[in-house]
Amino acid sequence: MSGTGTESHPHLDSDRERTEPPRDRGKSPTLFGDRKERGGSFFDYIWLIYSLFFLVDPVQRNTRIGWVEFALAYAAFLVCYFGMVFSRTQRGKIGFLVGMFLLGVVYFRFNQGAGGMFIYTAAIAPFIVESISFGVVAVLVSAALSVAEGVYLHRSPWNWGIFAAFCVTVGAANIAAAQRMRAGRKLGLAYEEIAHLAKVAERERIARDLHDVLGHTLSVVVLKSELAGKVIDRDPERARREIGEVEQIARNALSEVREAITGYRSEGLVAEIARARKALDAAGVKLEVTDGSGQIAITEETVLSLIVREAVTNIVRHAHASHCWLTVESRDEGTSLMVRDDGRGGIREEGNGLRGMRERAESLGGRLQIESDKGTRLLVEIPAPAAAGR
Repeated sequence: MSGTGTESHPHLDSDRERTEPPRDRGKSPTLFGDRKERGGSFFDYIWLIYSLFFLVDPVQRNTRIGWVEFALAYAAFLVCYFGMVFSRTQRGKIGFLVGMFLLGVVYFRFNQGAGGMFIYTAAIAPFIVESISFGVVAVLVSAALSVAEGVYLHRSPWNWGIFAAFCVTVGAANIAAAQRMRAGRKLGLAYEEIAHLAKVAERERIARDLHDVLGHTLSVVVLKSELAGKVIDRDPERARREIGEVEQIARNALSEVREAITGYRSEGLVAEIARARKALDAAGVKLEVTDGSGQIAITEETVLSLIVREAVTNIVRHAHASHCWLTVESRDEGTSLMVRDDGRGGIREEGNGLRGMRERAESLGGRLQIESDKGTRLLVEIPAPAAAGR
């Protein structure tokens, strides 16, 4: 009467992922685990076939009183069994389990095959309560009572010995099976939770990337469109040139959005600084760059590129600056990026852009410092992998 079963592959409901972490969505536990895990209720009822052994003694005796006793006892047995199947509380299941055990104690004196109720008790107990000690006690008590009552009633040792042996072997097997089933369920929930958290993190990363990419690009498009509108009458050639650049920027933005979704940046920090220079020039801000970066890991370069993009976007949109200084340094202990402007400053709280910068830096074990009294100064420090490990 072993309680083994097949494991189900964890899955996520797409609508549920957006709002809350996964929970145990299996149906209420039955005798031998969740219905979902056991492929339906058939697994719960198949074990009733062993109750046919209760018929052996009434058939051999073939008396009216024997059949009446069997009918009453078997009806009580079915009540206890189905009560454990359909009960939705652990207390209810334990109550029916104790009832079946007491029924075995009472009916064993009238029916030698009723010792099978002790086997049912030992087999079912490990699946009702998670505690291993509870299962062990239930198994030992069932075996001990079958022996004690068999000896008291002067039954053959073959009679009570078989029941005791089956109580121990079946009970021990089901204790192991129940623990394995619960471990599998917990592991499945852990996999489900990890998958959910990974997808949430990926959505947040894509949201930050799209914010950085589109915020920067649309700011440049607005600036160049305004500039084209101002000079279209007195300098049509420059206006056409600015509109052409707007078209090119829009095309590049489409490619960058695709890159943001995959998390890949092929052009690197140098190309990002070049784009920043064009954007700042269009806004009338002079950029001075000090690049002492040397070789930077791809992951760090991607993060620094996105931080540069967001910082330049903020300068173009909000700073009202005339100068911007950008410094990149790479040393043995790590890499640092400083972006400073002479604008109005006055940052009081972090918006999505600054929060995204901080999260990117912290994802690599780094930190972001902001000073915004006279102009704004952003300092990002990312430790080298060895330093981060220490």
